[in-house]
Amino acid sequence: MAAENTGASTVREQGSVTLQCPKFTESNYTSWSILVETVLRAHGLWKTVTGEDEDEKRNYTTKAIIYPTLPEDILLQVAKYKDAQDVWESIRIRYLGTERVQKARLQTLRGELEKIKMKETETIDEFSGKIGGIVEKFKSLGSCLEEEVFVRKFLNSVSKKYLPIEASIEQYSDLESMPLEEAVGRLKANEDRLKSHDENDEEQGRLMWVSEQKHGESSGRGKSFERSGRGRGRARGRGDKSGFRCYDCGEFGHFSYECTKWKDKDNEKEANLIQEEEPALL
Repeated sequence: MAAENTGASTVREQGSVTLQCPKFTESNYTSWSILVETVLRAHGLWKTVTGEDEDEKRNYTTKAIIYPTLPEDILLQVAKYKDAQDVWESIRIRYLGTERVQKARLQTLRGELEKIKMKETETIDEFSGKIGGIVEKFKSLGSCLEEEVFVRKFLNSVSKKYLPIEASIEQYSDLESMPLEEAVGRLKANEDRLKSHDENDEEQGRLMWVSEQKHGESSGRGKSFERSGRGRGRARGRGDKSGFRCYDCGEFGHFSYECTKWKDKDNEKEANLIQEEEPALL
C-alpha cells in the first residue's frame, strides 16, 4: 500500500488495521522508537532487533519497515548494516550515545526528577504530564526504575491544597502496587471536587453581595421617604437585619455600608494624633 506524504510511513496492514510509523527527526527519537517497536512487535519481528531471530527474510522485512521512516542522510549511514539489530543499535547510539554517555544522561535525569515540584498554578494533568515525560525518558535510556518511585515522587510533589488527599492515599493505599495512572486519577478527582466547591462559593458570594446591594438601596429609599414626610417611608425602611452579617466587622444586624465600627476607630486615631501633635506646635 502506498503511503501518502503525511509525515508518517505506512508499513503494511495488520488484519484490517493500517499500521504507521512516524518520520524520524532530530528531536523525536523517544517517541519514534516506541512506535516503531510497537509496530515490529505487532508483526512478530522484534526479535530480529534483539538478535534472537536471525532469519534473513524477517530481518529484511524489519529493515523495510524502518528505512522509510528515516531521513536520507541517516538512511545512507545505516544501509551498510546487514542485520536489523545493527541498524537499530546504530540509530540508538547516534541519539543516545555510548553506555558512558547514557549513564551521564541518567544521572541528569535523576536530578531533574528529584527537583521537580508542582506549581500552585498547575493542574494535575499538567504536572502528571511532566512526570510522565520523565518516565518515558528513563525508559528510552534503558532504565527500569520501579513505578513506586514515580508514584511517591508524584504524591510528594503536589501543591499544598492536595496534601490531605495525598496523606490519605499514602496511609490507606499500597503504593508498591499502585500504578502512576491510579495516583493521578485520585488526585484528579479531588481537583474536580475542589474546583466545584470554589465555583459554588464564588456564586454564593456574588448572590449575597447582590442581595446586600438591594437591601442597601431599599434602606436608602426608606430614609428619603421619611424625610419627605410620607407615611410609606417606614414600611420601606430598614426592616429586620438581625440575620445579615456585616462584611467589615463581622457582626450581625447591619450591612457593611452602614458599619461605623471602623469609622469610629479612624476618628479616634485621628483625634489622638492631633492631641499628640498639639504640644509640639506649642
